[in-house]
Amino acid sequence: MTSLPLPDSALPPVVSPEEWARAHEEMLVKEKEFTRARDALAAQRRRMPMTRVDTEYRFEGPEGEVGLLDLFGGRRQLLVYRFFFQPDVEGWPDKSCAGCSYLADNVPHLAHLHAWDTAFVMVSPAGQDRIAALKAHMGWELTPWYTLVGDGFSRDFGVPEMFGINVFLRDDHDRVYRTYFVNGRGVEPLLPTLSMLDLTALGRQETWEDTPEGRPQLPPYRAERHDEYT
Repeated sequence: MTSLPLPDSALPPVVSPEEWARAHEEMLVKEKEFTRARDALAAQRRRMPMTRVDTEYRFEGPEGEVGLLDLFGGRRQLLVYRFFFQPDVEGWPDKSCAGCSYLADNVPHLAHLHAWDTAFVMVSPAGQDRIAALKAHMGWELTPWYTLVGDGFSRDFGVPEMFGINVFLRDDHDRVYRTYFVNGRGVEPLLPTLSMLDLTALGRQETWEDTPEGRPQLPPYRAERHDEYT
């Protein structure tokens, strides 16, 4: 990707190491406040009530049809990402939603989640043959990806027309409960690329950001499929 013009006037001010250290210390105070606020939010999330899931949702996997309980893989918790790979997506059937593809690129090695008794899967309307071909092309071999059977799951869990992550918990009697849901910018914690950009002087380089004048700013949601960047 070609770098955008960056005049000297748009660069951060140049100061002595001592002045930089003072500015850094001031920033650390705010960052620690943010960390504590984030921890408090997570504590509140852990205290949310849950609701039981009684409907027998079905999914098609590489080895046949399964139920929601099967997606846990015997683990205690489950995150389900509704991935848009279906006929109304631009580029179908060879391409999937660019934003969903961006998230899939950022999914960590699932061994780390599994060590905390938690599973992560993706679900889409696309058939398993198309999913297998796309996974192979994009290098997403580690992420389990199931075909939605019908539209009940998407409709009931708030993802018929937008991506989102639903979180479930399984009790010792194999009863399943919905504990959390997030979509939109709420999925950003799953995108370490954005967190890395937030550490830089230029940030995400998008028009919505509060950025000093003269720095690169382009329209938001510029994520592309990783095989399409030029």
